[in-house]
Amino acid sequence: VSAWRLVGGQVLMGIVVALLAWLVSGQARVGWSAAYGAFCVVVPAAVFAFGFMRAKATGHAGAAMLSLFVWEFAKLVLCIAMLAAAPRLVDDLSWLALLAGVVAVMKTYWIALLVQFRV
Repeated sequence: VSAWRLVGGQVLMGIVVALLAWLVSGQARVGWSAAYGAFCVVVPAAVFAFGFMRAKATGHAGAAMLSLFVWEFAKLVLCIAMLAAAPRLVDDLSWLALLAGVVAVMKTYWIALLVQFRV
């Protein structure tokens, strides 16, 4: 599965979750909270994909392996920072909706694996 295709799938899943949260709750704040949760997964994943694919293109296996660890750490730190900033960035934040957005978008990895191997 292409890293960019996976990030695109995560964006799509984030939009679906945010719209569902908004429609089910009837409150825009819940939809925005879910969208921000999805955003907290998608942005770090995109940063990781960009950095890792760039290092992978060098063709040096050692550099690619080191790059994997460096970019995964950067992804983790960025995700935590974005979650910590959530109360300041999202008005009237719904933590439950934010968590739903995070979890749903993270599960996109499993959907991509199932689709690839057609299990």
